[in-house]
Amino acid sequence: MSDRDELELDDAESSNMGPQKRASGLVALLPNMLKFVAIGLGAVLFIVTVSVITHNILNRGGRAQTVIPTTSPFIGARPSFSAFTAIGEIRTTTNDPVPFAVVVNMVILFDQNDNAAAMELSERVHELRDFVRVFFRARRADELRPENEPRLRQEMIEHLNTRILNSARVRMITFNQLDVIQMP
Repeated sequence: MSDRDELELDDAESSNMGPQKRASGLVALLPNMLKFVAIGLGAVLFIVTVSVITHNILNRGGRAQTVIPTTSPFIGARPSFSAFTAIGEIRTTTNDPVPFAVVVNMVILFDQNDNAAAMELSERVHELRDFVRVFFRARRADELRPENEPRLRQEMIEHLNTRILNSARVRMITFNQLDVIQMP
């Protein structure tokens, strides 16, 4: 038999089997879909691997580069002040219909190396005592409650710096004693 006969034989066999069947829609698409799913999974695995390796390199094996500060950089160191305590204890009454007794012992704080301020405060000690007496005598008892102390301090600082003192600047006022007592 020749090569030709073999070919004819094959043609005869194929003609005896009938028409060749084609794969239906889903079966034909399945290999292509599996191919794209495999490419997608491979790409995701590659991206995750590269991301993890890059993250570890940048973080030097998992150690954080950022150090969390224990103090805020926005809060500076508190300055040191010198204290003027020569005013002493002042006793007066409030401006209520039924007056309350007020006992005040306060400290004036000013810049630490300001010798001119220390001298001016010492020279004006009598004016300062009078200022404290008049300031508290003009207030009512409900204005002298503990929750109002920051506002009272601020008013006193502004009044001292603008009206009484020339070159000295009061930075803070603290109360060693601020008692408001109802008189019998």
